[in-house]
Order: sequence, then structure tokens, then C-alpha cells
Amino acid sequence: MLAPVKTSIGKKAIMGVTGVLLVLFVLGHMTGNLLIFAGRDAINEYARFLHEAGHGALIWVARLGLLAVFVTHMSLAFILRAENRMARPVRYVVEDTVQASWASRNMMLTGIVMLLFLIYHIAHFTLGATDPATFKGAFEPRGEQKLEDVYQMVVKGFQQPVVAGLYLLAQLALCVHLWHGAGSWMQSLGLNRGKLRQTSRLVGPVIALAVLAGNTLIVLACLLGIVTV
Repeated sequence: MLAPVKTSIGKKAIMGVTGVLLVLFVLGHMTGNLLIFAGRDAINEYARFLHEAGHGALIWVARLGLLAVFVTHMSLAFILRAENRMARPVRYVVEDTVQASWASRNMMLTGIVMLLFLIYHIAHFTLGATDPATFKGAFEPRGEQKLEDVYQMVVKGFQQPVVAGLYLLAQLALCVHLWHGAGSWMQSLGLNRGKLRQTSRLVGPVIALAVLAGNTLIVLACLLGIVTV
């Protein structure tokens, strides 16, 4: 069962699959967060649905599954990089990097930035460790039930210039990573052949720009007072 992981092709295939799963998560996460433009009730109901589905267990299963996918993806990236260096310990005098973009040559760098940002993001909005004053906002009465005000937490969080700046920088790094990575999975799985070759070149940039636009729009709308509490 572990045999494919022992080969370079197998590792790249698994990286491709985990990459697709991470891209789908990024797109889904962004789509849910865009509900902030629909108002307080919309995003709070969305957050409540995620936490109450499966009596709260489902979201933790999803989080642990996402963590496993992310760790697998990053681990294989490090392993493949190490294997490539071992296979070519001495660099060529003239490297053929004309065809390679900056994004493709720095996937490891942007990946590490994403890892650091993910840790901060979890500490910020999931655990409330970095900004306890705005964590979950105030409680919003709803009959006899009280709901956590995620809308207020997000808005007040991004109203802080330093926090907003960190998120905007992270989105730029994510955009660069997705520019190459969101389409390279097709190559990893051997799907960029024939008519699909041109499509594989467009998938990454399209997804990268869409995610950059959607996520930065949320941050800037809160920072500039377009979306307020």
C-alpha cells in the first residue's frame, strides 16, 4: 500500500491529489467568508451550521483531515526537494530556468509562508489566542439561544491595520503559490497532454487571481469601513 510513496512518480501523484484538495478547501473557505457582504445574520448562520453539523464533531473531523492533507503535501514537497538535490548534488554552471517562472521556482518558499500564516490564522480566528478582545465578538441574542457573533469578530479583526496587513501579505503569497500550484496538479497526475496542456497553464493563474480578489476584498472592505459592525 505504501509502494507508490517510495517512487518519485508516486510522491508527485499524491502531491497532486492533496494539492487539489487544498485548492478546493481554499475556494470553499473563501466562498463562505464572502457571506460577510450578505450581512451579520448570513455569515453567523453559516458559522453556526459548520459548528453544529454532526453535533460539532464534523468540523473537527474536517479540521484534522485538512491538517493531515496539508502535512502530507508539505512533507512530500520537502522529500522531493531533498531527492532532487541528492540526484544532482552539483549545480550546473548554466541552469535552464528560462522556461520556469518565479512562482514555480519558489513554491517551497511560498509554501512555508502559507504554513506560518495558517498557524497564525488558527491562533487568531479559531483559538482567539492572538486577539482575545475581539474573539467571537459579542453574544447575539436569538430567542432563548445565544449565538457567537463571528461577523463582529471578523470585522473588528480586520479593522486593525497590522492584522489586515498580515492577511494581505499572506494573500499575495497564496496567490503566487496558486499561480503555479493550482494547475501543476494536472502535470503531477499526467493530465496535461494534448488539448489539456493549454488548459493546465490557465487553471493556476485564474484560480490564483480569483482567490486573491475574493480574500483581499473581504479584508479591505473591513479595513476601509465599507463593512462595519
